[in-house]
Amino acid sequence: MTDSARTESNRSIVTDFIDLFYTQHRVKEAFEKYVEPSYIQHNPMAADGRDAAIDILVPMFAEPGVGHDLKRIIVDGDFAALHVHVVNGDGDRGTSVIDIYRLANGKLAEHWDVIQPVPAASNNGHPMF
Repeated sequence: MTDSARTESNRSIVTDFIDLFYTQHRVKEAFEKYVEPSYIQHNPMAADGRDAAIDILVPMFAEPGVGHDLKRIIVDGDFAALHVHVVNGDGDRGTSVIDIYRLANGKLAEHWDVIQPVPAASNNGHPMF
């Protein structure tokens, strides 16, 4: 498979995962369909494994008022980066989240994230998104 074909195939997988996970909040279904059982997790607050991710994320995504506004998707070969604005209810400025995934054999196999609260003011005047 060429690099561009692999990128496009992975973009399709990530897009479908995003729809189930971030948009529909069908966390368990998204992870069972698109994530390797041996999922490697680099967030120090979570354990490795698809089931561990499901256990942490299902309650988080079930909270009333939680919203995920996907701002951009970048896919290059076996890596995908997502920029997401997460809001936890009315009046919350939210959090800027960058999720980075490595794909292998058509599944998300590894995850890193960077999380930054959206401040009330910016010294440079640039928006977070």
